[in-house]
Amino acid sequence: MPHNDVIENYKSLAEALLAVAGNSAKVVRTDRISGGDINKSYLLELSNGRRIFMKSNAKENAGFFTAEAAGLLAISSCGKIRTSKVLCTGTDPGEFSGYSFLLLEYIEPKKKIDGYWETFGRELAALHKTDCSEFTPGGKYGFTQNNYIGASEQINTPCSLWIDFFRSFRLEVQIKRAAHFFDKSFLGKLTELLDRLDEFLIEPAFPSLLHGDLWSGNVLRGSNGKAWLIDPAVYVGHCEADIAMTELFGGFPESFYRAYKEANPLQPGYERRRDLYNLYHLLNHLNMFGTTYLEPVQSIVNEYV
Repeated sequence: MPHNDVIENYKSLAEALLAVAGNSAKVVRTDRISGGDINKSYLLELSNGRRIFMKSNAKENAGFFTAEAAGLLAISSCGKIRTSKVLCTGTDPGEFSGYSFLLLEYIEPKKKIDGYWETFGRELAALHKTDCSEFTPGGKYGFTQNNYIGASEQINTPCSLWIDFFRSFRLEVQIKRAAHFFDKSFLGKLTELLDRLDEFLIEPAFPSLLHGDLWSGNVLRGSNGKAWLIDPAVYVGHCEADIAMTELFGGFPESFYRAYKEANPLQPGYERRRDLYNLYHLLNHLNMFGTTYLEPVQSIVNEYV
């Protein structure tokens, strides 16, 4: 599973396009693409007919894109499921304060293949079953670098035990950020939940490379008619965390879950653990978007303590 790709970083968009597309290719059209709360997205059409997808943000947020590129390369290196090819990252001085950018292969949508969801389930299971030890030097869980879940920094310090990792670098981090939303009594419940996490979660049969933010908006139908993964928040963890996230905002068709479980059966009791994995995402949404997510957070915590 080679993971030796170097992500080129350029000092201007013009320099990046020259390297990616050559001297003769010029941008002839730029279309803003809707979607996403964090970055601006554009479709660049070049004079040679090529299309490139560009994400941009403030210059000081260049780390969003180097981290995303590393996650996309990690998924791609496993060779089990497709994702958009990383072309390069960079910053541009711009007209005012400048901006950072990520250039990606544009995913040309095609008609879904027969058994689209079943194929997606099997390919995700294959990703989860791939050896991922190279991504966690010094531990079994975590990643080679920190990255982002939405706009929030995601800490990926390598750890030898999954439950310790999830406690320290997922729930505890978000709870500290969200402390001002809770009264003293509820903060006591959160402390109790962290202390008793071993009663509810289990160690996985093996570590898995996770997409990390796997909801329907981060899955596209690609040029081969299959599901392609985009916008990852990659780390090595328990495969259940990815599956739980797919169920948080409406879920995927039952055929997806059936195919996934046939290829990679979940450990008994997953349904009891699912909400704890999603508590991490709901806490993050509470921290990013405010009190709309307070009641769902409280509801899940009250299930366990």
